[in-house]
Amino acid sequence: MARPIIILLVYLIQLCSFSSSSDDQLHEGSSLSVDTKGDVLTSSDGTFSAGFHPVGQNAFSFAIWFNKPSCSGNCTVVWMANRDYPVNGRHSKLTLTKHGNLILTDAGRITVWATDTVSHLSPAHLKLYDSGNLVLHDSTGTTLWQSFDSPTDTLLPLQQLRKHGKLVSSRSRNNFSSGFFNLYFDSDNVLSLLYKGPEVSSIYWPSPWLLRWEVGRSSNNNSRIAELDLLGKFTSTDNYTIKSADYGSRIHRRLTIDFDGNVRLYSLNEREDKWVVSWQAYPRSCKIHGTCGPNSVCSSSPKHGRKCSCIPGYRMKNHTDWSFGCKPEFDLSCNGVEAGFISLRHTEFYGYEYAIYTNYTVEMCKKLCLEQCNCKGFQFRFHKSHQPYSTYCYLKSELRNGYHEPFFDASIYLKLPKTKLSLSYELVRDYSLECSVQVEQLTRTYHERKENEPFKLFLGFLSKNTVLWSTCAIGGIEFLVIFLVWFFLNRTQHESDQMGSYRLIAATGFRKFSYAELDKATNGFRKEIGKGAGGIVYKGKLSDDRIAAIKRLIDANHGEAEFLAEVNTIGKLNHMNLIDLWGYCVEGKHKLLVYEYMEHGSLAENLSSKTLDWGKRFQIALGTAKGLAYLHEECLEWILHCDIKPQNILIDSNYQPKVSDFGLSWLLNRGDVKNSKISRLRGTRGYMAPEWVFNMPITSKVDVYSYGIVLLELVTGRSHSQGIEGEKTLIKWVKETTDATEKWMEMIIDPMLEGQYDTTEISILITVALRCVEEDKDARPTMGEVVLMLLQLEEKH
Repeated sequence: MARPIIILLVYLIQLCSFSSSSDDQLHEGSSLSVDTKGDVLTSSDGTFSAGFHPVGQNAFSFAIWFNKPSCSGNCTVVWMANRDYPVNGRHSKLTLTKHGNLILTDAGRITVWATDTVSHLSPAHLKLYDSGNLVLHDSTGTTLWQSFDSPTDTLLPLQQLRKHGKLVSSRSRNNFSSGFFNLYFDSDNVLSLLYKGPEVSSIYWPSPWLLRWEVGRSSNNNSRIAELDLLGKFTSTDNYTIKSADYGSRIHRRLTIDFDGNVRLYSLNEREDKWVVSWQAYPRSCKIHGTCGPNSVCSSSPKHGRKCSCIPGYRMKNHTDWSFGCKPEFDLSCNGVEAGFISLRHTEFYGYEYAIYTNYTVEMCKKLCLEQCNCKGFQFRFHKSHQPYSTYCYLKSELRNGYHEPFFDASIYLKLPKTKLSLSYELVRDYSLECSVQVEQLTRTYHERKENEPFKLFLGFLSKNTVLWSTCAIGGIEFLVIFLVWFFLNRTQHESDQMGSYRLIAATGFRKFSYAELDKATNGFRKEIGKGAGGIVYKGKLSDDRIAAIKRLIDANHGEAEFLAEVNTIGKLNHMNLIDLWGYCVEGKHKLLVYEYMEHGSLAENLSSKTLDWGKRFQIALGTAKGLAYLHEECLEWILHCDIKPQNILIDSNYQPKVSDFGLSWLLNRGDVKNSKISRLRGTRGYMAPEWVFNMPITSKVDVYSYGIVLLELVTGRSHSQGIEGEKTLIKWVKETTDATEKWMEMIIDPMLEGQYDTTEISILITVALRCVEEDKDARPTMGEVVLMLLQLEEKH
């Protein structure tokens, strides 16, 4: 029954297709309609489509999107014509007029967007190219208009960002309208990131406290062009150049300014059908200006992720949108006798200082601020790097761009009424950072046509196309009769399967396996390839011939709904240095996770062999740091690993590291993480930070400590558990050796390297490692800072 239907459907499509467009072209006098689901242009290689994309309830924008990863209504959009003025879900059209103008009409009545072009050499046609560029040509092939000249938030390979162009972020993850962050060339010809908020604007990248030449930029250019090439290199005429982590391969890429204000280069992993971040401009999202609005502080929390908090004495201004920040709950007079100060340690409010004083004490700064009505507080900092040592007092007229970092060595002093000085600063008045913004319903009036106008239009159109529409109508009726018979015969049989499949895709986005499938794949769970506190890992071959690592969880006390929600979170994490989760199984007491299989095994297995030369070791150190920085600082669900060790760092076919078991400590013991009492449950002796032993609050710095131990093992080839010169630990031995002799490098380096290594890289890695294993967690760097140190070293080489 299905075969005749398909044949008839193909026939009808071929017969009627010339009434609108060919696959990749729209011709003069034709249109694409929002009412017809399949009314799209598709590039000849199938990579891109252009058509109406849903952006809200009964709201659509004309857009270009990737057809990969597989999508349906939630595709990766790279361009929009009308992002700030969506059209109605009925009767809206994109039409190429006979005069060569491309117009987008809302409900067929109001023009919301147009190219304003005229073709003197008719006929004109619109074509979607394999590059993702939508181009309007006249009959000679001359370009009248192209989407590459007016980007929204994304650059595609070979698309140029020019002098007067800019990328503008979306308002939120689910709101495609224009947001507050811009990538553009500033007046100094330097490619910059700008926060353009409701009230103020400020550049936050490159670092505004550094001169342009200090960050390697040049203002001596007039062309102002930035471009991403086909191999993954992004270059700008201000001398700025970066390469993707997978540079050299010809794969699909895109450079996007995301809704959080960060610019990221994404690469498409076609095997796994997902985008992965291969570079980003800003490693620490809290330092992006405007993250939380005025009078608030951005902080990093393993439990909540990026989090905004009102400072003491202030309350949230708009509970649906943090960009409005917080407002005071007090009226402060100019009488300094009535005011005092609260100190917020490790906190900075960048910019908006109206005076700077050097070599002032805290008391002197307080006196200055109390004497001036417009002073809202002051930043006090002690600069050890300046000779002689100096103190700096920055008087603030505004409290914006606030962030809190345990590693930051300065304090902010807030001026408050004395009645408010009893408030403590514990970031208790906080709210989860809203990832979406309320969508307001458009108020748009459509004037009704006269009663007979639609009928007259229909008759006029019908008279011009009588033969075509008669044929289509007869064929359509035949097709409809056959389809209805087939549909009702098969509806009952497939309804439950379809609904189950729909719910699965909507809930997870990756595959659910049955226990029987995994039992068969592992041949009855025979080949064990790993074992840990969380479960046992088996090698298996899936039905599609992929080799998988299948982990059977020991903890089976989770409810199914909780397990699915948590696995869904882990399944959404995308990074080239994290192991990929392909799916899961939950049947009764059986709970299993299905991962990609790494043929080179773990770092622990490779450390004792000669396969790891120094180049591979450095890349493993860098890649592992990138993966952990993503977990700590970039992904929306913040996850602590809690068990970093060589056994949990897997090596792929290109000797790139993949951190495994990430999230399982959080997944299995989230309640304990909340109460900071997981020291007895997670980690491996020798890799565990002192916080575990002394029952101190657990932060991302426990992973930093473990990473430091792994670095020491990577450089020395020695295990932390090996006795060195008696009872010395690996940390103590390395510290004493580096302090005792100038030839320390020859003494600690792994003999397996046979003298083949880079002395500068060794020195930096040991320095980083020893900073990571400091007993005081506040003295340790973040993983983002580790990545920056290693990347800077790599760039110099």
